[in-house]
This record gives sequence, structure tokens and C-alpha cells, in this order.
Amino acid sequence: MPSAADIIKDYVTEFSRLQDWMLPIKEIAPDTYASMHKRYLELKVTLSSLGVNLTEIDRVKD
Repeated sequence: MPSAADIIKDYVTEFSRLQDWMLPIKEIAPDTYASMHKRYLELKVTLSSLGVNLTEIDRVKD
């Protein structure tokens, strides 16, 4: 069973990668961006509930 630290690390990594994919696609493929944005919000809520400060790592900001 993974530790809380491992879970947080995995979610932070996914959050960061998702943002890397989202930022350049926003204007090109709005439907794909909307789908990614949904996952972005899910990860953001989860990380916030785990006590992760997103101030420095949240690049999407919308």
C-alpha cells in the first residue's frame, strides 16, 4: 500500500504533466482542453484536500 507521501508525489507529478499538455492546446483544440481541464480540477481539489499548497505549481490558473 502506498504511503501518503507517495500518493501526493504521484498526484503532483500528474498535475504538472497535465498542465504541460494543457497550456499549448488551449487555443488549438478547445474540446480536448475542456476534457483535460476537468481532470485538472479533480487533481486540484484532491491535492488541496491533502494539504498541498498549489500556489507555486498551478500554472493554468483558471
